[in-house]
Amino acid sequence: MKKIIFIFLSLNLSLIANIYDLKPVTITKDIHCVIGDIHAPNKNNKGFVSNMCYIDIGNSIVVLDAGPTYKFAKEFYTLIKSHYKNKPISHVILTNFHDDRIQGASFFQEIRAKIVGYKNINQDIQDNSAKFQRMQNILSPKEYEGTKVILADTLVEDGYTIKGSQKNLTIIKPSTVSEEKSDIAVYSKDDSFIFAGNIVFNGRLLNYRKASSVDGWIEALENLAKLNAKHFLGGHGKEYDKNSYKPTLEYLKIMKEDVSKAFENEIESADVKQYVQTQKFNYLNHFDQLNYSNIQNYYYQLEWGE
Repeated sequence: MKKIIFIFLSLNLSLIANIYDLKPVTITKDIHCVIGDIHAPNKNNKGFVSNMCYIDIGNSIVVLDAGPTYKFAKEFYTLIKSHYKNKPISHVILTNFHDDRIQGASFFQEIRAKIVGYKNINQDIQDNSAKFQRMQNILSPKEYEGTKVILADTLVEDGYTIKGSQKNLTIIKPSTVSEEKSDIAVYSKDDSFIFAGNIVFNGRLLNYRKASSVDGWIEALENLAKLNAKHFLGGHGKEYDKNSYKPTLEYLKIMKEDVSKAFENEIESADVKQYVQTQKFNYLNHFDQLNYSNIQNYYYQLEWGE
């Protein structure tokens, strides 16, 4: 009887100890993903705002993005091991440098997984050190405990292949710059699956930053679309059908055309928003805030020739 009580208490304590409620979505029999909250990092979602996946390649598991904290990565690992008890995690691919994607990497490094990123990701991390205070400011010391920023130990270029005993994964750099310089996608031909990271947004509007390139972002989406994948999962949002990239592409094309026309017609930056016909996307979360900043950032690039 005492043994039963002890087991019951242990199980309950392990449940209480979990910070994140990770529920996998099965994309194919070998690909499972967790879908992040659609809002910005806050005390309720504890920084879990991005999609992350794990893929069985036969002799090992490959993880796509490491998550926002050390404890997230540890819970993600526990979830993965509940499905694949006897398979090691060989690689963790970081699809860009953002804190919600990379700050769990130190946990995976501890279990000797290779931390993979595009060849310029470490430079992006070093150039944007101020961006890695966000989670620490949001989370309690206990929730943030163990979290640190590390550099990728395996830097790759377009076309790099992770070879498994049953399937291969290919890292694709679909353009020089999209949202960020370090953005990449991961392609499993056998599964007809693309994980596009922050190149594709669903459920919330994309964030066009001062470092983004509208031409590069459009190029990236058009290049990925040529693969005709059946499953196309972005970094945010629950959609993963073959057309899930299209709203992002359409928004960028409209923004580019309308802001460019307004700039050529010498419309002042304060007034340009009313000349940009992106209102059809107002069903997306955070549209008002992000649409305005997106337009302003692209106008600024045109104004300063960037």
